[in-house]
Amino acid sequence: MSTFYLGCDVSKGYADFVLIDHKKNIVESNFQLDDTDAGHNKLEQILRSFFEKNPQATLYAAVESTGGYENNWFQALKMLGVRFAIKVARLNPVGVNHHKRAGLKRNSTDKISALAIAEYQINHADVIHYDEQDPYKSMKRLFTAYRMLRKIRTQLLNQLESLIYTANPELVKYRKDNTPQWLLRLLNQYPVAENLAKASIEELDCIPHIDSDRARALIEGAQSSVASATDQPTQVLIKVVTNQIFELDKSINALIKQANEYADVHEISLISSIDSIGLMSAIGLFIELNGDIRLFDNAKKLSSFWGTHPILKDSGDGSMVPKMSKNGRSKPRSILYMAVLNGIRCDGFISDTYKRELKKGKCKMSAIGVCMNKLARIIFGVLKNDTPFDPEINRRHQLRSRPKTSSFKTKSDKRRFQQEDQNAPISRRQSKKRKEREQSQSEQVTISEIKSSPLVEHS
Repeated sequence: MSTFYLGCDVSKGYADFVLIDHKKNIVESNFQLDDTDAGHNKLEQILRSFFEKNPQATLYAAVESTGGYENNWFQALKMLGVRFAIKVARLNPVGVNHHKRAGLKRNSTDKISALAIAEYQINHADVIHYDEQDPYKSMKRLFTAYRMLRKIRTQLLNQLESLIYTANPELVKYRKDNTPQWLLRLLNQYPVAENLAKASIEELDCIPHIDSDRARALIEGAQSSVASATDQPTQVLIKVVTNQIFELDKSINALIKQANEYADVHEISLISSIDSIGLMSAIGLFIELNGDIRLFDNAKKLSSFWGTHPILKDSGDGSMVPKMSKNGRSKPRSILYMAVLNGIRCDGFISDTYKRELKKGKCKMSAIGVCMNKLARIIFGVLKNDTPFDPEINRRHQLRSRPKTSSFKTKSDKRRFQQEDQNAPISRRQSKKRKEREQSQSEQVTISEIKSSPLVEHS
C-alpha cells in the first residue's frame, strides 16, 4: 500500500493544493481552487481521478489552522474520506512555519506553503493526529464570541471615560474599579454636567442604586463642574456609546446563560472550584488544555505550555532577574491574570501569596506573575488528582515545600576539576563576580567552623 500526502494552504476565499508521494516527489503540481461549490466539486473530481489511478493508495491531507477559513476545506476532505482512503488533520501553523524556515526557503508564497504542509506531514508524522473529533467545537465558538464581546465592551468603556472627562469630570471617580450600571444609566439620561445640574433628587432616585444622598452629591458636583463639553454632538455620542454597552451586556449575559450547560462538564467544575476562577474562565482554561490534562506529565510542563514559568539567564558575563517566560499562547495567561486580580481583592490563598511575595521585595507585577504560575500548578493538581480545590490541602503543600536548610558547600560542582583563577583572561565583570564568590565562601566557612566548634566551659 502506497502513501501520498496532500498539502492545503488556505486563504480567504480559495486554497492552494499540492500532492506528493512518500519520497517528496510531486505527483500533482500546485493547483488553486475557490472555496465555492464548484471548487469543492473540482477537488472531488481530482481526487477521484487520483484514486482510480492508485486504487491501493492512502492519502494523508492536512490544512493549517487559519482562524476558521480552513473549516470548509477540512470538512470537505473529511466527507471525501467516507468514500476514499483519505485521512485529514489540522496543523498548527507555528510548527509548519518553523519547518519551512529550517528548510532555508527564502520566499513565501501560497505554492511554497502548500508544499511545506505536505512535507511537514512526512517529517513530523509522529506528532500529527488524523481524523480527530473535536467534541468541544461549540464550546470554543461560544468562548471566542464571549472574549470578542468583552474586548469590544472594554474599548467602549475606554472611549466613554475620555468623553466623561470633558463632559462631567466629577463622575470619573465612580468608575475607577469598574463602571457600575447606575452610572451608565445616569450618563444615558444626563450625558453632560449641564443636564445633570438641572435634575432633581427625585428624578435621580428613580435610577437603581442611587439614593438621596448620592443624588444630592451628584447634582452638587455637576453644578460646580469644570466640564468643557456641553455641545449636542457630545451628548449624542455619550448616549450612543452607553446604548451600545447596554446591548453588549445583554449579549454577554445571553452567552453566559448558554455557557451554564457546560458547568456540568467534570473538568470545568473542578477548575471552577478554585477561588477566583469563574465559569467562563474555567471554560477558557479547559479549552487551552485541549480538553485533556493527560497531555502534560507534570505541573511544570503545563506552566511551560502556558508560559507562566520563570526563566533565568546566567551566561558568561550577562545575567538577568528571573521573569515570566511568556512563551506559548497568550490567552491562558490573560485569563489567569484576570483571575489573580479578582483573587487579590478577596481574602484567600491568592491574596496571601500576593502579599507574601510583596514582603519579599518583589514588585506588584512580579508578585502577580508568581500567583499566575501558582494558579496554573493548582489547576494541574485538581485535574490530575480528580479532586476539587481544598485550601487546607494547599496550605499543607506550602508547609511541605518550604526550602530546607542544607549544608554549605565550599565548591561549585561545575568547578570540581579546576579552581577559579583570577589570572585567567576574564572580563572585569567576571573578575568581580569571582572575588565576591571567594569572599562569600570564606566568610561562610568561618561561620561554619565557629558553629561546629565544641563549647568550652570555664570553671
